[in-house]
Amino acid sequence: MPPRDGLVGVLDAIRAGEGVTQPRLVQRLGLGRTVVAQRVAQLEAAGLVVQDGVAPSSGGRAPRLLRLRADAGLVAGADIGATGMAVGLADASGRVLAQAHEAANVADGPDAVLGRVEELVAQLLDGLAGAPPLWGIGVGVPGPVEYATSRPVAPPIMPGWDGYPIRERLSGRFAVPVWVDNDVNVLALGELRTNPAAAEAGDLLYLKIGTGIGAGLVSGGRVHRGVNGCAGDIGHVAVAEADSVICRCGNVGCLEAVAGGAALARDGRRLAESGGSPVMADILAATGELTAADVTTAAERGDPAARAMLGRAGRLVGGTLATLVSFYNPGLVVLGGGVVHAGDHVLAAIRESVYRRSLPLATRTLRIERSVMGEAAGLAGAVHLALDALFAPGRLARWLPVGSPAGRPELAADTESLPA
Repeated sequence: MPPRDGLVGVLDAIRAGEGVTQPRLVQRLGLGRTVVAQRVAQLEAAGLVVQDGVAPSSGGRAPRLLRLRADAGLVAGADIGATGMAVGLADASGRVLAQAHEAANVADGPDAVLGRVEELVAQLLDGLAGAPPLWGIGVGVPGPVEYATSRPVAPPIMPGWDGYPIRERLSGRFAVPVWVDNDVNVLALGELRTNPAAAEAGDLLYLKIGTGIGAGLVSGGRVHRGVNGCAGDIGHVAVAEADSVICRCGNVGCLEAVAGGAALARDGRRLAESGGSPVMADILAATGELTAADVTTAAERGDPAARAMLGRAGRLVGGTLATLVSFYNPGLVVLGGGVVHAGDHVLAAIRESVYRRSLPLATRTLRIERSVMGEAAGLAGAVHLALDALFAPGRLARWLPVGSPAGRPELAADTESLPA
């Protein structure tokens, strides 16, 4: 059980359901009836929990149904990708109330990108008349992040972002605590909080194949970040087939350098220009560029070269994933990112490699599925990054007595208990 005499445990149990009774909380949490009643009363007094009807009676007085008061506060989420961003506002339950999506180039630097995030958050807040106060902000970025400080560390595709104080900038603008994480961890969290199959699995691995490649690990319902926050960075695992290819991180032989979306676009263009793929050559001639999505389009038109490229990428990713499956033994692997959602060629090759090369016991009940959330998982994860942190042990008890975390950006620096 969490500390603080079960306060967080009671709130988590109420947040997890559509309605729960005090007797059910006693059974689920193993706490005494008096303790549960006191904690519920404390949460009700703070405006976080409300009564919402009654449950069927099993004899005697019908028990009250309790639920989270979703309109108690707002959180903002920002999912910043290599070529686009999604910004939204959600209530205390994580339900997104307003959102905006637009193209963005992370290589433009933090001033331009975060300046636009600030503008969008302010516009969305202005559009919600009579909205409750903003409580916190969660941000996902496409590069390694030191979670304790919320600062990117040598991100390969984010020039100008190394060590940038994202938390300090946004908390200074909005006077709320801010949390920042790697985009794949945020995607994994979004899937965990919104996909019932992911929540049921508890131990899952989220694999993103987009411009780059990365993995988010969830163990026992909690995101596993490692000591410094870079757990799951499989895009820079060395593979023998790439021993002569220079990766954008500066190393040679990285998985991402031969199987990521940027690698597919690079190799596809080379084939188009050399005459190895008439279909991709036509696409290049018509548009002046060639993307990973174009490679998939060519494969769907029956182009042998494009199909061979996607099959090879899937096998390489699947081989690395098979090692993780045997090592980590997840119940569910969720595949996301533009390369996976563009077609079935990569997905099929990944599945074949994993089931063929992993230990039989590790794959006995393993499911490998495409993300049900798609790109929406990023925004959902950013929102829940903030909510989970605000409701974590050590933080909830610090702001609950004053009724709101607004105006207390220092809450984000409290690392006594990291969010799930």
